[in-house]
Amino acid sequence: MSTPAVPIRPLSHAAVWWQTLRPRTLTVSVAPVLLGLALAWSLAGVFRPLPALACLLGALLIQIGTNLHNDAGDFLRGADTSERLGPPRACAQGWLTARQVRNAAWGAFALAFLVGIYLVAVGGWPIVALGLASLAAGWAYTDGPRPIAYSATGELFVWLFFGLAAVGGTVYLQLGQVPAAAWLGAHLLGTLAAAVITVNNLRDEDEDRRSGKRTLVVAGGRRLALAVLGLLLLTPFPLSLLFLLTPMGGHANPWLLLPWLLFPQALRLYGEVRRTAPGPRYNALLGATARLQLGFAAALALGLILARWL
Repeated sequence: MSTPAVPIRPLSHAAVWWQTLRPRTLTVSVAPVLLGLALAWSLAGVFRPLPALACLLGALLIQIGTNLHNDAGDFLRGADTSERLGPPRACAQGWLTARQVRNAAWGAFALAFLVGIYLVAVGGWPIVALGLASLAAGWAYTDGPRPIAYSATGELFVWLFFGLAAVGGTVYLQLGQVPAAAWLGAHLLGTLAAAVITVNNLRDEDEDRRSGKRTLVVAGGRRLALAVLGLLLLTPFPLSLLFLLTPMGGHANPWLLLPWLLFPQALRLYGEVRRTAPGPRYNALLGATARLQLGFAAALALGLILARWL
């Protein structure tokens, strides 16, 4: 027996568009750029403000475009209805048409492309490849013959583009290279970003199964997904100890341990996800996971800066 849908309070036109952008999850784009800039400064004392701003703007525009495209795509494929457990979607609620939302998505991608032209002038052909791949992945997340969001590869996609690509690309545009320490930071941030997708898919398990999505949760089962979530949430902390072996912090700089202040929070979050049945409570857990990634990035960035400075 399904739970009756809770009536949704009408929103202003501006509020509808703002909610459609999914602002609470946009920190997933901010965090890797923040860490990439801190890594560049800690490794070489370099900070280039215009490329930094362009990186942040480009990352946000690509995520916004992906979010908008996902809203329209899920609605058109029948994966979103007005009774979904997650926050209400504009197309499913009838607030906006799929055409309006898709046009806005293409507008965000077009703006990201324009930002990318400047970044290509700074970084050359590697940024051409990275930018085109990011735009294509944003479109393919919910579109094409085999949408990424409808498969068990969602976590891999997020780890790759919101970790390796975002952190690595930011560092490259600052330094002209990506040192080993930057790849380590990219992996840690991508892992925590992937945890956001896993929590999202744990919440939507029943709805995804009905609509034909084969996410990791649906394809592998809830027990496997929870085990993967544990790895995604917790392994970045011990792996961050590898920064103690890098030149910017020596072998025992205590500032590089700052991310460990968030380890109890990660443990509590994982325990609560394990104990919570799919339902509206997962919306708060999803937000907490995104905040954990941002907090980890900020703590590690601060630690890297202080390790070089002090």
